[in-house]
Amino acid sequence: MEEWSATTIQAFRQTLLAWYDRAGRDLPWRRDHDPYHVWVSEVMLQQTQVNTVIPYYQRFMAAFPTVDDLAQAAEPDLLKAWQGLGYYSRARNLQKAARQIVTDYQGKWPQTAAGLSDLSGVGPYTACAIASIAFGQVVPAVDGNAFRVFSRLLLIDADIAQPKTRQLFTDIIQPIVDPDRPGAFNQAIMDLGSSYMTAKNSDPEHSPVRAFDASLRENRVADFPVKTKAPRPKLMPYYGLIIQSPAGVLMVQRTHQEMLTGYWTYPLVRQDDLRDAEATTKATLATDLATLTDRWATEYQLPLDLKPVGGPAVSHTYTHQRWRVKLLVATLKTVPSLTFYPGEWVPVADIAQRPLPKVQEKMMKRWAEAQATATE
Repeated sequence: MEEWSATTIQAFRQTLLAWYDRAGRDLPWRRDHDPYHVWVSEVMLQQTQVNTVIPYYQRFMAAFPTVDDLAQAAEPDLLKAWQGLGYYSRARNLQKAARQIVTDYQGKWPQTAAGLSDLSGVGPYTACAIASIAFGQVVPAVDGNAFRVFSRLLLIDADIAQPKTRQLFTDIIQPIVDPDRPGAFNQAIMDLGSSYMTAKNSDPEHSPVRAFDASLRENRVADFPVKTKAPRPKLMPYYGLIIQSPAGVLMVQRTHQEMLTGYWTYPLVRQDDLRDAEATTKATLATDLATLTDRWATEYQLPLDLKPVGGPAVSHTYTHQRWRVKLLVATLKTVPSLTFYPGEWVPVADIAQRPLPKVQEKMMKRWAEAQATATE
């Protein structure tokens, strides 16, 4: 690993911040240093591209302009505002933290990374980003961009997939952070990591800090950062049941024991739950349909004549799971009671008013495509 002298560190700060002042991205959450704006934007930006986040951020701020508004929001309104961003626990943690600020802190924000870390869902990176940008605390905000930028600049070969590596980077970057403009410094690193020093198709030769880039000098840019591969998401085969009646489509709200808590979907049934361990390799669509039909008639008093929807299954990937949802459809001529099933008949025109996860939107799109194909 390279080590910088005090002179080099000072030159790097000046070069980086001069470039940032000239070419930094004009983003809506950067137009002030309000901690609420910084916080919401940073949470939205987790696992999500900037261009995707901008319209969500603007709509979210229109719906919940202050931390008090967020604290008081009804859960369906919160989930609807977050719909499509994924990683839905982020929205709930935002509201939990907003209620902490309003109730426990009497509306006054903690102004240090350590204090901010006590808020629900606020991890080390987010705490340091808020502390440096909103309150001027001299701390590095170590995210994927910082890992990539500084591993290349300084030839840091520690595995960034290891939790202990974050502290190593924090210790290395801490003395490099500009003490007068820590927030601008961290945002400049974010911009550098998303432009000239990206994970793929980077352009280090034209980077404003190319003179400080040891990986470029040694022709080793592609070697950094060092990261062991994460295990592939586990395949989770489901059936998605489109059950129609004169009252609408059967929808169910996901519970706190399930992923996508609070969002509405078609009934989803794991294929493995329909099969005995010994019978898994022998199971077919026909045997699964027979089992489903029998269970829904027995357990829920809902007689179904399920038919497979033509075309490919819906696929959606989460961090540790990849869902593959085969759609089945049943049309009922009457409206049976839902006494034994925890769902609702939702008129088709009203479905979009409910908070819906991305996988539900994909299922609805796939069903619409299948209907369109059938009428051609």
